[in-house]
Amino acid sequence: MTTYAALLRGINVGGAKKVPMADLRTLMDGLGHSGVRTYLQSGQAVFTADHGDEESLAAELTAAIEKHFGFSVDVIVRDHAYLAAIADDCPFPAAELEAKQLHVTYFSQAVDADRFAGIDQQAFLPEEFRLGDRALYLYVPDGLGRSKLAEQLAKPRVNKGLTATSRNWNTVLKLVEMTAAE
Repeated sequence: MTTYAALLRGINVGGAKKVPMADLRTLMDGLGHSGVRTYLQSGQAVFTADHGDEESLAAELTAAIEKHFGFSVDVIVRDHAYLAAIADDCPFPAAELEAKQLHVTYFSQAVDADRFAGIDQQAFLPEEFRLGDRALYLYVPDGLGRSKLAEQLAKPRVNKGLTATSRNWNTVLKLVEMTAAE
């Protein structure tokens, strides 16, 4: 049995794609997962599965959400070891920053620096980003809502062919905690 976090992209934002967390838990229970718990309303679910891998579990949940709710939602599934490694490998001084200043964007697959070559990082300082394992760490001292760099990183030309979803540092750490063996 492995414990995973499912990261749903773009739900419960501005009244669109409503997915009540109680309904999501029931749906995931129905897929045969155990220990299903959700965190916040923005699309995090932790569960234990005895079958599948990250990609097949994400595809299964995506299909179940579309069938049940009538709309498609991108889902990324990651296990505890991966989530813990992302937190441990943070290239920024996370302990010294506020959660609103540090974010992780999780990608559905590995990305290389060439994908971001068109972004002049110097032009956005003091905002910065660094790549990790299927992830991007983003430091935005004035918060994500005011970030010009985040706008550039979200452009379709950068994310073409990827599923990407971002979480603030508090959520990153909470998912590590929630997926840890009990």
